[in-house]
Amino acid sequence: IPNLHNINWLSVVAAITSFAYCFIGMGLSIMQIMENGYAKGSIDGISTSSGTQKLWLVSQALGDVSFSYPFSTIMMEIQDTLKTPPPENQTMKKASVISVSITTFFYLCCGCAGYAAFGDNTPGNLLTGFGSSKYYWLVDFTHVCIVIHLVGSYQSSML
Repeated sequence: IPNLHNINWLSVVAAITSFAYCFIGMGLSIMQIMENGYAKGSIDGISTSSGTQKLWLVSQALGDVSFSYPFSTIMMEIQDTLKTPPPENQTMKKASVISVSITTFFYLCCGCAGYAAFGDNTPGNLLTGFGSSKYYWLVDFTHVCIVIHLVGSYQSSML
């Protein structure tokens, strides 16, 4: 996009599409639970044949969560663009706490709703579980939102 310094609108659109696909994923999961008549997941988590396998799967899940927060790669670049006062470290601490809290909330909501909708058969990409449903058009719209979000985040990170 030309004129890279005036793309605030692109960041806003990318944020809106991010919220849109999260809410759509949660909504589709809740609708799946209502269609099933019950939540397929259990409080024990995914079924395994041994305690060792369960520990391994929990460790994998924690690793997936830790790698799902990619903001740290551009944090120094963001910090360099801040103006003082207030001090950069205070601004970054507040922004990091807010962003990680919001992101964690959405990850947990999507993960729990997806597990309740599909149980042990939850797909790695939650939206692929709805591909053959009557709401395929909504899943397609969600994929468009993801593309817009990724283009917006890529464009913003190129500054």
